[in-house]
Amino acid sequence: MPAAQPKPKVIIRHCDEYDPQRIETIVREAMEELGLRPHGRTLVKPNVVCAGEGFDHAFTRPEFVDGVLRALQGRDDGQMTELAVGERCGITIPTRYAFDQSGMNAMLKKHRKVKTYYFEEEVQVEIPYTHPSRLRDYVFTPEPVAKADFFVNCPKFKAHPWTTVTFGNKQYIGIQDDRHRLIDHDTKLEEKIADLQYIIQPQLLAIDAIIAGEGRMLTPIPKRLNLIILGNNQCAFDSVCCRIIGVNPFDVPHIRLAHERGFGPLALADIELSGDVTLDEAKERAKGFKVGLIRVEKYFEGTSITAYAGPPPKSEQTEYCWGGCPGAIEEAIEMLRVFDAETDKKLPRMHVVFGNYQGELDWHPGERVVFIGDCAEFKGKLGEELIEVDNLYRPRNTLDPHTVQGEDILDKVRKTRKLLKAAKGKPYLRLTGCPVSVAEQLMVLVAIGGLNDPMIDAAGVKNFLAWKSRMLLKRMTGQKYQQPGPTQRGAAAPVQSVGVTPAQ
Repeated sequence: MPAAQPKPKVIIRHCDEYDPQRIETIVREAMEELGLRPHGRTLVKPNVVCAGEGFDHAFTRPEFVDGVLRALQGRDDGQMTELAVGERCGITIPTRYAFDQSGMNAMLKKHRKVKTYYFEEEVQVEIPYTHPSRLRDYVFTPEPVAKADFFVNCPKFKAHPWTTVTFGNKQYIGIQDDRHRLIDHDTKLEEKIADLQYIIQPQLLAIDAIIAGEGRMLTPIPKRLNLIILGNNQCAFDSVCCRIIGVNPFDVPHIRLAHERGFGPLALADIELSGDVTLDEAKERAKGFKVGLIRVEKYFEGTSITAYAGPPPKSEQTEYCWGGCPGAIEEAIEMLRVFDAETDKKLPRMHVVFGNYQGELDWHPGERVVFIGDCAEFKGKLGEELIEVDNLYRPRNTLDPHTVQGEDILDKVRKTRKLLKAAKGKPYLRLTGCPVSVAEQLMVLVAIGGLNDPMIDAAGVKNFLAWKSRMLLKRMTGQKYQQPGPTQRGAAAPVQSVGVTPAQ
């Protein structure tokens, strides 16, 4: 009989400060316990979804990544050919900006031999999917991810308004650039995350849970846990993180789907636990941890905004779009509350409508109605005016990752200004997209309420221009941002080395 496979291991360690040397020791000891040594192209992927003033607890701290890099260098026995840090941040701002604002770039300057990859600036490699129940037959990921030999996943321990939590599996949204990450970022978000697991699996996971983030993703409420959690299997790792905050991992769809597809166990009996903090002790530290999963109608109760959420198109086979526009407006309003304490006072009485809403709107003259998303659909009266909002939803099989057009933050600014200008003097406006991004919804709220705009920043402009200049240079020198078109699908050489066979 073949020898039994060892159980995946999750290690829970105490750490009460962002001391790179202490973090290095903890990560190095975990690697020794797990029998891991970095080799080949080693890539560290932190969560730097957003950073800067107001986003203090949204990202994996640079001190944490500093400690991880030191530990990897300390465990290298000469087999590591490259050590790099890479990420694509959120809300279409340049990753350069997020790295500057988080202190990541300043930290990386100390590690002169460590490369930095801003994923939206790298060649995008086509990855074919062949597993059953896949959303599509191929996706794109940045070349540094496709070619990584030793992948280190370093998430931030946070809640999430779309997926309940954002630990190891969810962190994979950041291994795609904007135009590709927004494909299927809707009712199928949980399935998309499970599909992304086939691109690559981490050899090591280390999560920044020293100060965790409750309630939301971009502007989380800090909760000190004084923990670093490490592991060698993504499903087992996420299962333990969920249990620490009292969430059943089987109730988080993307984690359950990854488990069902063979990427690892969720039952504690199938996971080996170790460390200097017990699971019960970790649970006690996290007692009362708030997750952010709440329907948009409930979320806006008691505010000047009334939300109405009808079902997405019938083809989506669900009554609510957890992964799309409703969650984005919740994140947008939380951002605005951080940057403008008067947000709720300034915003006038207004209505936001999602999906195929069939009821009446509690509307009065002078109030604004915003229909959000391609699948928004409505027929009724606003006062004496009969309005009809058509469903513009495009079936996902019509979206080709080879030809889908992305929008950077400047594109979104132009688009939103044009929309607002066209809707001036009208009682309603329509935001199109699937999904309509956090940035676009935020800009509309800023305009309607006369709010402070968190998207305006001179340093952001500098990084935006640096990003665009780099992409222009790549095009001029023949470097392709996207792999060849449909006639050469599956031909990219790196693809052959990155397909993942789930553990049995």
